[in-house]
Amino acid sequence: MDKLAEIRNQEFICRERALSDTDRRAFWLAKAEEWAHRALDEIAFLFRESSVASFTGAATKTTSDESTRV
Repeated sequence: MDKLAEIRNQEFICRERALSDTDRRAFWLAKAEEWAHRALDEIAFLFRESSVASFTGAATKTTSDESTRV
């Protein structure tokens, strides 16, 4: 989650610079969009990680439950 916060912070900094640097506004807004896409990628990664962990945990629990029935 710290990585996601840092990515969002970079996006915010780029948007702030776009407000103050009117000559290069398009550049900073493009950079902000890149950071926004990175944030979405990070969210997707974290979601996949938690889904795999949940699935693996459920599979382990099922396997251990079945072995105790015998």
